[in-house]
Amino acid sequence: MGLFDFSSTIAVITVLISLVSIVGILLGDIRIRGVGIGIGGVLFGGIFVGWLASYMGWIPSAVSLSSAAQSTDPNVVKNYAKFVAFNDILHYMQEFGLILFVYTIGIQVGPGFFASMKGNGLKLISFAVLIVVLGSLIATSYNVFFGMRIDHVIGIYSGAVTNTPALGAGQQMINDLASSLAGADLNARGLVSANVPKAYAMAYPFGVLGIILTMFIIRMIFRIDVTKEGERYDLMKKSGHKELHTQNVVLKNPLYFGKRLGEVLALQNDSVLCSRLKRSNVLMVPKADEILMEGDILHLVGDDDKLLKAAENIGESIKVSLSTKGTEFEVKKVVVTNEKVFGKTLEELDLKSRHEVVISRIIRTGVGFIPHRGTVLNFGDQLNLVGRPESIEEVIRIVGNSAAALSKVKMLPIFVGLALGMCLGCFSIPVPGLPAALKLGLAGGPLVVAILLACYGHTITFNRMNWFMPAAGNSALREIGIVLFLAIVGFRSGANGFFDDLLYGDGLTWMGMGVFITVIPIFIAGILAYKVAHVNYLQLCGMMAGSMTDPPALAFANGMYKSSEASALSYATVYPFTMFLRILSPQLMIICMVALGS
Repeated sequence: MGLFDFSSTIAVITVLISLVSIVGILLGDIRIRGVGIGIGGVLFGGIFVGWLASYMGWIPSAVSLSSAAQSTDPNVVKNYAKFVAFNDILHYMQEFGLILFVYTIGIQVGPGFFASMKGNGLKLISFAVLIVVLGSLIATSYNVFFGMRIDHVIGIYSGAVTNTPALGAGQQMINDLASSLAGADLNARGLVSANVPKAYAMAYPFGVLGIILTMFIIRMIFRIDVTKEGERYDLMKKSGHKELHTQNVVLKNPLYFGKRLGEVLALQNDSVLCSRLKRSNVLMVPKADEILMEGDILHLVGDDDKLLKAAENIGESIKVSLSTKGTEFEVKKVVVTNEKVFGKTLEELDLKSRHEVVISRIIRTGVGFIPHRGTVLNFGDQLNLVGRPESIEEVIRIVGNSAAALSKVKMLPIFVGLALGMCLGCFSIPVPGLPAALKLGLAGGPLVVAILLACYGHTITFNRMNWFMPAAGNSALREIGIVLFLAIVGFRSGANGFFDDLLYGDGLTWMGMGVFITVIPIFIAGILAYKVAHVNYLQLCGMMAGSMTDPPALAFANGMYKSSEASALSYATVYPFTMFLRILSPQLMIICMVALGS
């Protein structure tokens, strides 16, 4: 017996997947002029290790069920059992990795999913949808007009758009169809799920490079000056984005002498707030029923336009300090982490009357706004408090402000969400004329559930459960999921003849056909967006990267200008909706190809 005993299937799989991950992550970290394949390196690491493991005999060899049933050799039966167990474990780990990946994506993008469809975001999303639709039509045409196998089409499509969840969704849909067609010649019908990752791996490399190349071509065609585009975006942002400002106004309007603060017309629309009041050198935190006197100085918070109107209505602006420094008051930022206040309005908490503390502004997902009595508190909201130190401490005990809570991953909501996602993914909708019912599947179900829970989870659970996941925890789970999925997809592809397809099969053809799926849609949409819709070039590049859910392309776009905000925000705007469509599109493509081919 040797020093290491690898008779355990679990031990062999763990070692192999770890080896794949090490090779793949190191490969993905390689950069050529700042561009690399990132997490896609795990796929290619898996292909190499899978081929090596098969060549060296480290994994059980394939044994047919009929051979095992007819054989009297106990070694043949034992080898068959090991082969089945090996593949069953790999299959489970692969699918669980995909489920974990798409669920954490949904939790991450969920809060901004519906908000992204408003304003300029709707324009960017419409072009991203155009890219998805054009790519799907081109890929489907390979089967309809050129007779290409369905499994090869799905693999080429998923690789050309660099979308791993699309690969998983397509594989599962093919497996579902195969199960419903028991006894049929699946190979003849092009429904062998093992063929999908092979074609995916062939089309993937140019999928990354093609997006960057198209950005460059559009820039050359229209002779775009990136610096000028960046300055144009900065000017547009400055004119269109209303930041919160402060202004001190002295009360001179006799209409408000002796009136309550809440009766001041300029403060009744919840767009301007009075956080401090100074009277005879005494600074105070005013309540709504505070009686105003001539000469009172009000410290107002709001955007410039509203502040100017408020100053005209109340009196006039005055340059005087209403700083809390050296007074009995202070300003402090705290974060809402106490589950007991999630979903409650400021009117219910009544912090101003009970504790004489004013919330001058709330910052939520990086955006500051003036709160009103109906504002609902969410986990992670940053509150700007003004009041006495002891009063602020009382409010902190109410809202939480716990650094530990911000970094802690709640496990109960994760498993509740995964279970609900599985139920939705397995929900079948029979479609007349199709051999298999339509389902969101293991990729679509968790994604949809995660988005809905991230948006409405507090309301659905009556504020009893918090669906927020810290960025570090979400990133860790997401990376574990995608590494597991890609490692096993690559490993199984390498062990099942990837290099034979590349050297002696249709590998080069798949690469060429993937180029059209990558380039044509983003080239057409890019020209229309820039010339017809007048989308800023930096925003255009972010949208193109987001439409392919491609981080390397985003990294390239971010490096074009001193500020990466334009590209990054566009990417984040289209990413949630695009990810949903990329998971759904392979399933719809398979349905169409099966229906048209039957």
